[in-house]
Amino acid sequence: MSDVQDNLTRRVMEMTTITASALARKLGVTSAQVKAWSEGVKVPEGEALDRLLAFSAQLIDPQVVSEPRVTYPHLASRAIHGDSREFLATLPDHCVDLILSDIPYGIGLDDWDVLHSNTNSAYLGSSDAQDRAGKVFSKRRKPINGWSSADRAIGSEYYDWCRTWTADWLRVLKPGGSAFLFCGRRFAHRAAAAMEDEGFNLRDMLAWVRPQAVFRAQRLSVVYQKRALMAAAKRWEGWRVGNLRPVFEPIVWCFKPYEVTIADNMLDHHLGAMNVAAFEESTGACDNILRFGFEKGERGHHEAQKPLALMKALIELSTCEGQMVLDPFAGSGSTAVAAKALGRRYVAIERDPTNFAIAQERLDADPEDD
Repeated sequence: MSDVQDNLTRRVMEMTTITASALARKLGVTSAQVKAWSEGVKVPEGEALDRLLAFSAQLIDPQVVSEPRVTYPHLASRAIHGDSREFLATLPDHCVDLILSDIPYGIGLDDWDVLHSNTNSAYLGSSDAQDRAGKVFSKRRKPINGWSSADRAIGSEYYDWCRTWTADWLRVLKPGGSAFLFCGRRFAHRAAAAMEDEGFNLRDMLAWVRPQAVFRAQRLSVVYQKRALMAAAKRWEGWRVGNLRPVFEPIVWCFKPYEVTIADNMLDHHLGAMNVAAFEESTGACDNILRFGFEKGERGHHEAQKPLALMKALIELSTCEGQMVLDPFAGSGSTAVAAKALGRRYVAIERDPTNFAIAQERLDADPEDD
């Protein structure tokens, strides 16, 4: 070896922290030879030296990997008015890099959010007191007793509904691709179980801290007072019926299993790892509790709308520019709007004609090409 190349083996190992055995595999030699070369023994002319020189050249002038090693069908951005379960069946395998969707919670937010066969007459109803309270108590979103066999089946029916689309989600997603599901607190575990039972891996449970939350728990003393049970009303002063103030919403984070390691999967598909630098820039931390509010004038498109900044943070965390983001329950189109703004392709599917029109209008408001 020349003086310039002297102890090149050691310098390569120090720069990369690669082990002797790993470097030996790359050079097609034995570990003993690599160890000897790192200790000053001259590397003989030939194929091993050529590989070593080529390997060291990559360290001096590394080339940015612009394309994944494995290619799959390329989809153009589009918004679809229809049932996602029907449309997804038409998509090819491994064509989506990220699924980000605010799925129906199954808690009776509106008629579209009733995903069970329970005919309990109190469901979606309201009492006189709730009517007087206005929007805070616009609808009852739980069965009145919660103990009948039909009431107890609501959770399992929600799980069954989730399983009507999980198979296609797994099929269209590329290996290592993430799926973020905004879920209601009551049935988030059902959605997570449905994803796992389909073959997804559960990566984490995130929490979005909402900018506003109403405390709806009814005073127990008032209930007894209206029944003229004054002693009971006095005894239970300070107690309430219901839940604590719902300040967060869970986000189930799953991913499609990959074959070897995340490092290998990133080379093959550009999926699996996290863009922590971008996430820290948008959130200020690496925490799984996310605090995002709405920008001025952003709200009002949908009753379950999520902030664009929140959707952007999740998209940047898990994808690169040009990759495909799918939202099978698009609502007013926030996921697609965020994806488009970040230079990602998108497929947004929404069944409700009013919501679809809103989503299309929001997407058309940006004249730039995707």
